[in-house]
Amino acid sequence: MNVMWRTVLFFLLARRRVRREGLVEPRAVTRIRLTTLPTDIDILRHMNNGRYLSLFDLGRWDLLVRTGMADVMKKQNWYAVVSAETVTFRKSLELWQRFTVESRLLGHDDRAIYMEHRAVVKGEIYASVIVRARMLKRGGGTVPHDELFAAVGKPEMIPDIADWVHEWAVASALPSTRQPAPSEWND
Repeated sequence: MNVMWRTVLFFLLARRRVRREGLVEPRAVTRIRLTTLPTDIDILRHMNNGRYLSLFDLGRWDLLVRTGMADVMKKQNWYAVVSAETVTFRKSLELWQRFTVESRLLGHDDRAIYMEHRAVVKGEIYASVIVRARMLKRGGGTVPHDELFAAVGKPEMIPDIADWVHEWAVASALPSTRQPAPSEWND
């Protein structure tokens, strides 16, 4: 539940920053400051690996609000879902440790938008995640990129994704929801 309250808090803080500073460019790196709380740690007394993804969601909300994308999504009745993510850990975040979540849009391909989030302490990366997200319509179906870019404009600075990100997306994909995906283990 504490992540829910943090989400509300950071959503409101992002809105306040937009009122004070204006919108940021789509490829800007946005930053939020966090502290590792007792509810974030596991039995080994460092941040639980699953909590990183929840806290990176705060960075994603900050990025969506501060670029104006959240308003477009609300107006168009769209929402984003994470379809894949991969996290790499380098160092542990300890109890009460202050850190920054840095977030940025990496780019897009024909089906998804890609973002990167980092947990950073004093300029040093502790963990990083690559996220693949798809835009969906509340009434059903996906938002085609031409419709998305018509609503938000396609800034020239948003590139297609790097080859390695595309390769990761293909390699980590599960079958479509319209296809069977039996759980069979190869021995």
